[in-house]
Amino acid sequence: MTLKTYTHSPKSGKKPESIVILLHGLGANGADLIGLARYWEEALPSTVFISPDAPFPCDMAPVGYQWFSLQSRNPDFILRGVEEAAPILDEFIDKMLEHYALPDSKVALVGFSQGTMMSLYVGPRRKKPIAGVLGYSGALVGADTLGEVGVHKIPVHLIHGDMDDVLPISSYHAAKSQLQASGFRVTGGITQGLMHNIDEDGIESGAVFLESVLK
Repeated sequence: MTLKTYTHSPKSGKKPESIVILLHGLGANGADLIGLARYWEEALPSTVFISPDAPFPCDMAPVGYQWFSLQSRNPDFILRGVEEAAPILDEFIDKMLEHYALPDSKVALVGFSQGTMMSLYVGPRRKKPIAGVLGYSGALVGADTLGEVGVHKIPVHLIHGDMDDVLPISSYHAAKSQLQASGFRVTGGITQGLMHNIDEDGIESGAVFLESVLK
């Protein structure tokens, strides 16, 4: 499947030395997160930023896209949706790495909300370990299989607002504890007063993380 993408070329003007793939939330599109590149390009001047549209039209809004349906919040329903979308994202990552002739170790996934769920599922389960996952306002899907053979314990940085009214702060605590229990190094933290959004502190924290894993 071909996904429409929004691309922000490296500030250096040279061939990219790393890739950041940004995965948007429910009902948005790739344009929603590509603006983060403007804040991160100083720290990552040799990085190309790529933000694809999710593969399916949003079934809860007249516009926008989704990685999977959230018509039901039943964990099994969500897991099936993530599992359906995972090969599509996996293939997209492969295509980007091939296009820019870079190894898995030079790609990081950044997600917001539903995009974080996809990042945390696909990133550790790639055939080869990627640089890491930066997740905003998300949740962990498929925690029961994180201990399986072939799951890479890549660096994870999670940021969540304590006033999030879409994915409550309990989602952050559960994701962090489940990842750490499976051997992942989890950094990040909780932002006081933040709702379901990304703020300036989160952007700066994300820049430090991405610079550390892609250097």
